[in-house]
Amino acid sequence: MYDTATRELAFKLLAQGRTMASVSRELGVAHATIRYWRAHPQPKKPSSCIRCCGVPRPPAPPGSYAYLLGLYLGDGCISSYRRGVHGLRIACSDGWPGLMDECAAAMLAVRPDSRVFRVPGQGCHMVTSLWKHWPCLFPQHGPGPKHKRVIELADWQKEIVSAHPWPLVRGLIHSDGTRFTNWTTRIVGGQSKRYEYPRYMFTNMSADIMRLMTDTLDSLGVAWKRANHKNISIARRESVALMDLHVGPKY
Repeated sequence: MYDTATRELAFKLLAQGRTMASVSRELGVAHATIRYWRAHPQPKKPSSCIRCCGVPRPPAPPGSYAYLLGLYLGDGCISSYRRGVHGLRIACSDGWPGLMDECAAAMLAVRPDSRVFRVPGQGCHMVTSLWKHWPCLFPQHGPGPKHKRVIELADWQKEIVSAHPWPLVRGLIHSDGTRFTNWTTRIVGGQSKRYEYPRYMFTNMSADIMRLMTDTLDSLGVAWKRANHKNISIARRESVALMDLHVGPKY
């Protein structure tokens, strides 16, 4: 990649009647590049991707990105289309229209000049946004199911999650978790009484994503228990109260 000054100097030398070969030798620029510049005098529009334009920086607002990251790791994928375009797609159940709206809002917050649309499926809609650079924002993208490949956060993603852990947890729960009410009966004073208590469950086949969830919960002081290799539960009253405050049920 050559800077603007080098490109302008090449045009100045060419305007003086210099050959492309002599300009190439003087500037140390490939002959093919000089030919391309002469054929395309207007430089390409700079990339709007914050990860590959100038000095890379994390997406903003970080809270919306952390929430979208949780949704992507749970029920999201990135599909390839023609001309290098990619589609970020999040599967949202039709039973949770509020979740669908929040997903679309997060996509627009992270990529304000995009268009978000909803593709109907069986019992769900794929909330989708097209952009060439979605893989730059979600480097976990790759072939095959997530639980069959390594899922690791980039350093800049770790910084966002460290600063905004609750939006990530909320996104993971909204994609692969649920809040429900358990109940049991006890004999009190000779009579059977029904007791109800809420709990959260999180389910994911990927050991890496499960570890990300449990490590984040640990950092937030949320107690959890592993039911099996793909399920964890949050049932302690204090921890459920924290989850209700920052996550809440789907709607």
